[in-house]
Amino acid sequence: MKGAIRIAGLALVAAALMACSERPQTADAARKKAGTPAWQGTDNPFAAGGWQRGDKASWEQHIRARNQGQNEYTRTQ
Repeated sequence: MKGAIRIAGLALVAAALMACSERPQTADAARKKAGTPAWQGTDNPFAAGGWQRGDKASWEQHIRARNQGQNEYTRTQ
């Protein structure tokens, strides 16, 4: 009984120490800079096709089209 309590205590301490060693899950500062407008874009190769980096009108058009694709009201008609 005493050994089981000791093992449980050690397991609890080990779990607490492992939780303290987690890396923060934040965006990489090199990829995303705060204060940059979304339409100025990214160097990400997975960006939507037809969208030109830095073209605000093109970005707004793609966002509108994406939103309409997710609109349940227009999808069911």
